[in-house]
Amino acid sequence: MISMQQLLIPVARAQILQKDPKKIAEIEKVLKCRLELKEENILEISGEPYDEYNARNVLSAYGRGFSIEESYKLLDDSYVFSSINLKEIFGNESQIHRFKSRIIGTEGRTKKYIESVSGAHMCVYGNSVSLIGTLEELKIANAAINVLLEGGTHKKAYRLMELERRRQNNISM
Repeated sequence: MISMQQLLIPVARAQILQKDPKKIAEIEKVLKCRLELKEENILEISGEPYDEYNARNVLSAYGRGFSIEESYKLLDDSYVFSSINLKEIFGNESQIHRFKSRIIGTEGRTKKYIESVSGAHMCVYGNSVSLIGTLEELKIANAAINVLLEGGTHKKAYRLMELERRRQNNISM
């Protein structure tokens, strides 16, 4: 049974796909679905329901700033995608900008550190902070992100993240 879903992605991300028809053909092959770009940023996904579900996850992650290659990790059932919409948390653009700056850090060091300790991939794009990783990796990364969201120090965020990592390593031993 072939069905169809629509997915809204940012115009800038849709334009990247639109410029490279070979890329769309490659993505269709990997995702086992037919993709069609409607209007300027609506992706129409058609295929078998399970394939559509996977395609929607992969393309949602792509829409939130991940490369398509990083997004393909979501085809493995052990990986999940999570996204925090900063507009829902903060009232104005200056607060969103300040938080994004705290998450990224000077020259990207905070983002890189969170990724290295947690093992999750993180993308700060538009008004969102998104993660791809296993549930354990997301739990570690979210520990740091939540501290920073609440206005805590980077030191506290790192310590909590490292503590969660050690706790998980002790459980798995």
